[in-house]
Formats: sequence, structure tokens, C-alpha cells
Amino acid sequence: METYEILTELLHNKKWKELKEILDEMNEQDIAELFMELEERDLTLVYRLLNKELAAEVFVNMEPEYQEQLIRAFSDTELREVLDELYVDDAVDLIEEMPATLVKRILKHTDPDTRKSINEILKYPEDSAGSIMTIEYVDLKRGMTVADAFTRIRRTGVDKETIYTCYVTDSKRKLKGYVTVKDLLLADENAEIREVMEDNVISVTTYEDKEVVADIFQKYDLVVLPVVDGENRLVGIITVDDAIDVLQEEITEDMELMAAITPTDKPYLKMGVFENFKKRIPWLMLLMVSATFTEKIITHFEGALTACVALTAFIPMLTGTCGNCGNQSSSTIIRGLSLGEIEFRDTLKVVFKEFLIALACGIALAVVNFAKLMIFDDSITWQMAMVISVTMICAVVFAKVVGSVLPVIAKKIGFDPAVMSSPFISTIVDAVTLLIYFAIASSVLNL
Repeated sequence: METYEILTELLHNKKWKELKEILDEMNEQDIAELFMELEERDLTLVYRLLNKELAAEVFVNMEPEYQEQLIRAFSDTELREVLDELYVDDAVDLIEEMPATLVKRILKHTDPDTRKSINEILKYPEDSAGSIMTIEYVDLKRGMTVADAFTRIRRTGVDKETIYTCYVTDSKRKLKGYVTVKDLLLADENAEIREVMEDNVISVTTYEDKEVVADIFQKYDLVVLPVVDGENRLVGIITVDDAIDVLQEEITEDMELMAAITPTDKPYLKMGVFENFKKRIPWLMLLMVSATFTEKIITHFEGALTACVALTAFIPMLTGTCGNCGNQSSSTIIRGLSLGEIEFRDTLKVVFKEFLIALACGIALAVVNFAKLMIFDDSITWQMAMVISVTMICAVVFAKVVGSVLPVIAKKIGFDPAVMSSPFISTIVDAVTLLIYFAIASSVLNL
């Protein structure tokens, strides 16, 4: 029997003890997923069976709308107990998702120190490192002994988000290095921290873009990253779970932009039809209007098409193939830019490489296309087949070069490279492919 079915059966039979025993053995993420399938009345009832620590962990892993349901059902005492168990960065995330009326109630029931910390983090821009950091870290001094360090970790580490990596600061809180618990365990207990610490520490400033922060985690394979102010004073840390959240948001945003959809942080099933409509229609309108260029080009060469109607049949094949070529290049370059593999200074290398790839692809496609037309299409002369095949080579080269350059330029001027993806690339490539097609056809066939 599925866990959900067992849980609901125990719930309906009011077997609270058995239900609590099952929940106590489960992972908090799995519990959160199960809870989000319950009715609102049952959700509150079952949630109250959890012990304080587990309840807080489950609460953090739930979607905002379910968190809101619970907060509205909580007594002041229950709300205070949950908030006391939350890390500061999780409390900040909660406040950012809740309506104003609930925010006032949440802040009212947090202790003064936590409220001050929350307000400080909320001051940072939404996309900055400061907005996702936590101030709950363990700091040590260079003059401490290893034994002193363990004493401090035991005394202060209970409520910290991580204690494996401890940062070393001076009397002015300036970051000097870091030491891991492994280093401390293997060192002599009388050794000073300055002797075992690593002073080559990677850090970010509070106003660094959070996507850059996520890239740093990925590049250096970190589990925690210190955040400093303009004077290199340690103000917080960012843990790997927050970096993963940023990467997930970034990937989702890029996918939506590449599909010409306005990004959102709401799950698909949580958005109504009209909300989805508002996300999609502006881009569709823009792309429809931009397709006017294609219409004008066909109208301009209407005489040539009338003289050689057979040319019309190959327009979809040419524009579709070249659009696909451009999308291949743009997707590859967008991925490289996202991973930091490609920089603006690499533009010429990228263009030259894509030109060679495009030339090889274009020739291969043109040869196969020419053979296909000569063998299977009796109505096509060799001159017409040559026009179509030469167009294929020229348009594929253009498509791949444009598909590789536009994302790089977009990032350089401050736009998300994903904006310059398939819809825009296809629109540009379609128009230019038609211009190349008709120009070559007019020249070779004397239209």
C-alpha cells in the first residue's frame, strides 16, 4: 500500500500514535510532499503530530500556499515555536512569499535579534548574495587553540546552519581564512588556529549577483561560501542548498525565455488559464508582428514566384532547416555562457568555429538535397535544384553564425542570453533565408 494511502487510512481511523510513529521515521521532504496532498483541515491536524524540530524542517520544504494555510491555523504559541526553529534565511524566504497581513504576524512573533537580522537581509536587492545568505555561522579567532575552537563550536554551533566549515576573523570581523572540522580533528589540540587554517578563502560581496554565486559553487565544488561587505568583514554565509535553489530558478527561467514565455516562479498547475495567457501572449504578439518582414519579402518577390511557382514549395523546407540550425547554435552557446565556458572575449573564436561547422553542415545538407531533387522530383530542373542547394549552404552558414553571436552580444549588454533563443533566431533566419533564396533564384534563373 502506498504511504499516502496508509497515512490517510490511519488519519480517518484516528490512530494518532501509529500515524506519529510513521511520520517520525520519514524524511522531512517526503512528509512535506505527502502533506501537500491533504485537505486543509487534515493538514493542520496531522502537522501538529510532529515534534518541534521535524515540524520546522517539514514547514520549510512546503510550498508557500500550504505554509500560508498552516500559519493562518496556528495559535500564537505554535507560530512562535515554528519560527524559533527556522534558520534566518528560511525565515526571510517565508516572509517574501507571504501576504502583508501574515508578514506582520510573523515578525510580531520572532525574537528581536532575529527580527533585526531578517530586516537587514530584506534590505539587499532580490537577486543579490545578501538576499540569500544566512548570518548563522561559526567564527573563530586566529589566536584560539584547537581545544578552544571545539569549545566554541559546542557552545554556539547548536543553532547554526553548518558547523563543518568555520571562518576565521580578526577583532574587526575581517575575514582571514577558514578551517574545517576535519582539520581541527586531525590537529594537535594545543595548536593555534592560525597554524591549521587555510588563508586562501573564496568569498563574495553582499551585492554580488546570486547567479554568479551559484556559478562559484559549481566551479569550485563548494558546500558553503562566505559573504563579506565592502571592507571584507564577514556578514554571512551561503550554503549549497541555497545555491541549488538559485540554479533551479535560473534553469527554469532560461527554459521559459527560450520558449518565449515570461518567467514566473509559480508551478504550472498552480497558475490559472488567464495567468498563463498573460505570460505567453506578449511574446506571441511580438513574434507575430516581427513575422511581417517575412510576409513583405514574399510579397516583394511575388513576380518571381509567379514566374516559377515550383520555388514556393521549398520555402518551408529551407526556413525550417535553417531555423533548426540557428537554434542548435544558440542553445549550445547559451549553455556555454551559463556555465561560464564562453566569455565575450571568445566571440571571434566562437564565430570562426560555428562558421566551419555551418559550412560542413550546409554542404552535407545541400548535397543530399540536390540528389533527392534530381532522383525523386521530375518537375525540378538541375538549375532549380542548384538554386535550392546553394541557398541551403548560404542560409545555414548565416543561421549558425547569427545563432552563436546574438546570445553573446545579449549577455554583454546585460540581457539574459536565453532571450536570444529559438523564437527570435527563427524569425531573423526565416527573413534572411528568403532574401538569399530569391536573390540567388533571380540571378540564376533570370526571374
